Amino acid sequence: MKQLLYLKDDQLKDLIEKLFISYRETFSDSKKILNKYRIGLAHQKVIHLISMYEGISISELLKRLKVTKQSLNRVLKDLIKLEVVIFKKDDQDTRIKHIFLNEKGRKLFNEIFEIQKKRIHNALLNSSSEEVINFDNVLNKIING
Repeated sequence: MKQLLYLKDDQLKDLIEKLFISYRETFSDSKKILNKYRIGLAHQKVIHLISMYEGISISELLKRLKVTKQSLNRVLKDLIKLEVVIFKKDDQDTRIKHIFLNEKGRKLFNEIFEIQKKRIHNALLNSSSEEVINFDNVLNKIING
């Protein structure tokens, strides 16, 4: 790793804190909606991924979430009770189940998305296009290690 003289430990600690706080604040925006449905952040993550990857398989969902089958099953059972997800067996391999949000699930996702979108949209709107592009590039580099 090349040495970045301007990134001292205190600056990196500050950046990590800002990442944590931005994550916390972005996801706390949706807390009222989640409480209304008596679900939590784990449910929101699953709903988000199902909306992003329509028809995602359970095994792919496990990989993306990096959780155990037991944890995912608990969340999926709750979402089934809420009647927001549907499962379809794969045409070629019936052992594989694909997960979709139904109409109620899409409505729930949109409720959550709209409230989170406000914070992100305002931050991006009040940034230059260069800042947005650089921010996105840095986030991708953090994600990809």
